[in-house]
Amino acid sequence: MTHNCDTQATALPARKNETITLIVVIITLVTMAVEIIAGMVSGSMALLSDGIHMGTHALALFITLAAYIFARKQRQNPAFSFGTGKVGILGGYTNAILLILAAAAMAGESVERLIRPVEIHFNEAIVVAVIGLGVNILSAVILGQGHGDHGHDGHSHEDHNLKAAYLHVITDALTSVLAIAALVMGKFLGFAWADPLVGILGAFVVGKWALGLLRQTSALLLDKGDTTEEIEALRRHIESETTAIKDIHIWQISENERSLILSIHSTEDREPAHYHRLAREIGQFAHITVEINRKTESAYV
Repeated sequence: MTHNCDTQATALPARKNETITLIVVIITLVTMAVEIIAGMVSGSMALLSDGIHMGTHALALFITLAAYIFARKQRQNPAFSFGTGKVGILGGYTNAILLILAAAAMAGESVERLIRPVEIHFNEAIVVAVIGLGVNILSAVILGQGHGDHGHDGHSHEDHNLKAAYLHVITDALTSVLAIAALVMGKFLGFAWADPLVGILGAFVVGKWALGLLRQTSALLLDKGDTTEEIEALRRHIESETTAIKDIHIWQISENERSLILSIHSTEDREPAHYHRLAREIGQFAHITVEINRKTESAYV
């Protein structure tokens, strides 16, 4: 058996995204440290709590970074039969779960504050929210440099690992904007209920986005996908009076790379390279395995 495999198509974009994520992790950690120290020195609970909140984002971003480093270091490890392309998807899946937990915690705390209102130091809270918004906008701009990158083949390469990190900072930026609006309303209009109500709204938005990411990544991890049309196209293109496809499988081995297995029964004396070429005329596959069964022999590629 020989293999026609090239699973390194996204190696360069992944390395770029790893560097981008590292920069954002550093920014987040520095902001976290500054806010915690300032909160302890000044006695500001708002700064201290936001610093701890930044720590949860640093953890999520570290998961993204760790996935990139692990995938890069293990890329040539033969123990991973089809490469480490799904490590990034696993990182995105994990972060999606963290986002859902964060949304649930946000909603729970907001409901509690609606039932049992607490005193809000509006000026201090607005300053903290503005700082958080600035950091998240900067992080989103940096992460956006790798979001929707194009590979050497000219096609857009979606990166669910980076998408999860991007989603973290975008959702946090959104909640910061909503929080600022609610705090301003509370300070000038006396609407104390606006802050927890906005928290519930933010939790709903974050939860919805996180569930979408969870569905996408879980489908890739479980090799779920509708390839019916492509399979039919392969059958029409390859099958003839003397050749029939008896078994066919298409699945993702990374966000942007797929593998194909064909089991062919044929009375023609065709080389495996012939079927490789026909398959690539229908779709892009990083790895193709063709099994040819003839009347008198079997050849495997």
